[in-house]
Amino acid sequence: MKKACINVDNTDGLFVDPKFPPLSHREISFNRQDQWAAIPEPRRFPLILDPCINSIRFDRVLVDGGSSIDILFRNSLPTLKLTPAQLKPYDAQFWGVLPGQSLVPLGQITLPVQFGTPDHFRTEFVNFVVADFDGTYHAIVGRPSLTKFMAVPHYSYLVLKMPTEKGVLTVRGNVYTAYTCEEESFKITEAIDLSIHMVETIAEATQVPPDQLQLPEQETPRKSSKSKGHKEVQLVDGSPEKTALIGTNLDAK
Repeated sequence: MKKACINVDNTDGLFVDPKFPPLSHREISFNRQDQWAAIPEPRRFPLILDPCINSIRFDRVLVDGGSSIDILFRNSLPTLKLTPAQLKPYDAQFWGVLPGQSLVPLGQITLPVQFGTPDHFRTEFVNFVVADFDGTYHAIVGRPSLTKFMAVPHYSYLVLKMPTEKGVLTVRGNVYTAYTCEEESFKITEAIDLSIHMVETIAEATQVPPDQLQLPEQETPRKSSKSKGHKEVQLVDGSPEKTALIGTNLDAK
């Protein structure tokens, strides 16, 4: 029987002359002092920060360690005074932003991103993939940025820590903005789901055979019982409601 996993106990030679990332000597830890507020319903809210992108502060930047790319949304371009013509081509598609859809981005661009305050900050250049639609967030900071900043998010405390020349920088999230973004995301998701269902319905309708799309023919109107071959006669004088139909070709007798 073959083993599903192979355990490697001997690591000799795997870490010969390792190249450590800059500032990796800084130790990052978390404790109760990092709980800066009574956060309602832990795990519900995402980590939303307000870094400066290209020297402009954005207050809706999502930290998503599950994203393999850093994303900038189309509605952020005017604020950055950028146009699609200034973007470099990006040929690959990406998934996971809109439910059930792959997306072709507008392009890509590298911009400086700064966390912190004028007294204590960290700046790195980030390559953003620009999504071809407006989003609830201005941008998404994914694994590439977190790796470059050597940043560590903590979703219970809603903080992000990263090493700097001065020590360890702690950036706190915004619970109110996170709640607002969550509400807007639900509405956008519902609208997208409805749009997807409409497209699927139209696609299914185009596959229905033409003969099944024809409207049924109108039924021939029934002839009135008061035809020319009959006439209505009153049975009792003074009682117009008591009548009978008799043939017009009957003998008068």
